[in-house]
Amino acid sequence: MNIKKIFSILFIFVVLIITVYFLFFSKRYPLNILSHSLIIGDSVDSFNGVIVYNNGMDYPKSHGKHYNKDSSFYYGKKWQCVEYIKRYYFDHLHFVMPYGMGNAKDFFDSSVKHGELNKQRGLLQFHNTNKEPPKVNDILIFGGKYGHVAIVASVKEKEIEVIQQNIYMTPRETFPLSFENGKYTIGKKRKPNGWLRLPQ
Repeated sequence: MNIKKIFSILFIFVVLIITVYFLFFSKRYPLNILSHSLIIGDSVDSFNGVIVYNNGMDYPKSHGKHYNKDSSFYYGKKWQCVEYIKRYYFDHLHFVMPYGMGNAKDFFDSSVKHGELNKQRGLLQFHNTNKEPPKVNDILIFGGKYGHVAIVASVKEKEIEVIQQNIYMTPRETFPLSFENGKYTIGKKRKPNGWLRLPQ
């Protein structure tokens, strides 16, 4: 096989990969995210001026402690999901949680009734499948081994979008929002336990 034929095959192969990417994957994995997906600590998105940083594929791993500029507030471990929500609430909403430690799943206290104050976090707590719909800036909380937390970025009639850190190459994600029998439910296969909200 001559060199010209090899380059021709390679060219077709590259064009095929690019075509498949733009047809099936470009919406979920935009070029700006792909370009930063291999560099830990690179910016992959932002919401209200608060940057989401790449933590790589090894999601349990942290890359040191992160504090605000004058080291008066501890955001959390770089670049975990909890670090993002604490930083977002501190930088954008100017809110300091009374207790900001623990895994993501610990941000939801099942003993706190729907709509009541989660004193440990200083935020109102709402249970999934209940009468209160989510709002922008709410903290969505998922269970699991470590759990996961994300910020609600937009709410539409039948879906919500969240912004999050430490879900590889997925700083934004949508979940279905349903309303049945006077109650709102987020998710189908993957459902959060509920959400937290800054008291008015």
